[in-house]
Amino acid sequence: MQRTTEPAKGGSDVRMMHLDEAVSTNLVALQLAAKGERGPLWISARRQTAGRGRSGRTWVSLDGNLFATLLINPNCTVAEAAQLSLVAGVATLEAVRRAVEPGAVAGLRLKWPNDILIGHQKLGGILIESVSMPGAPPAVAVGIGLNLIGHPEDSDRPVTHLGAHAQLGELEIGRDAMLAHLAHEMAVWVGHWREGRGFSLIREAWLERAGPAGERVSVNSGSGAVEGRFVGLDETGALILSDENGSTRRFTFGDVTLLDKSGSGPFTAV
Repeated sequence: MQRTTEPAKGGSDVRMMHLDEAVSTNLVALQLAAKGERGPLWISARRQTAGRGRSGRTWVSLDGNLFATLLINPNCTVAEAAQLSLVAGVATLEAVRRAVEPGAVAGLRLKWPNDILIGHQKLGGILIESVSMPGAPPAVAVGIGLNLIGHPEDSDRPVTHLGAHAQLGELEIGRDAMLAHLAHEMAVWVGHWREGRGFSLIREAWLERAGPAGERVSVNSGSGAVEGRFVGLDETGALILSDENGSTRRFTFGDVTLLDKSGSGPFTAV
């Protein structure tokens, strides 16, 4: 059920579509794109009945958290559009920083390719999907989920929400306020990205907000886990890992787990 469609606050020409309920905001965006909508358009929902994450995972959509998708039509290739995962990571982290007191969230960081963390716990995630039209650039759905007031208790990985952190005191950040910050930051960082031409700046900004070089990680790209040390990102945004033999390996997709110094458990950022 659609509630409102309105211009974004602050004079931006980006429109906002607010829904009471959606299967997923990405699905709504892709359906609109198939009908000719090219955005920029933000789609948010109070509830998602079948939110999705990467690799077909379910995103548990607890009431009060943020579920939103930016539909855009950048003049770039599908491969370049995938860089928007890193763009959105930087923008989302900066939106969280804008929403809370400076220094209120210790350990706020990014994890390749699409996670926002507090320490080793997942605060939010990003899902990039696109639909191609004959003779036109792809329409891209940049889906972002942020745990604001709650998180699932039965997740198979460490998760958290903003309100769970004592240093925040009485946190009262609603969906609309966070979405306003997110829309602002996405406009800024998509502008820096320049449809792929400014990706070197995005890569640098992402690395500044990620874990340190040499951090131990495990990467599973579907053929088994590979442990090693985080080296960085190449010029395309792929993950570079140094394995136990000192050889470097390049990953364009995969699930990354942060490890402690012994490689036996989760790493907690400070």
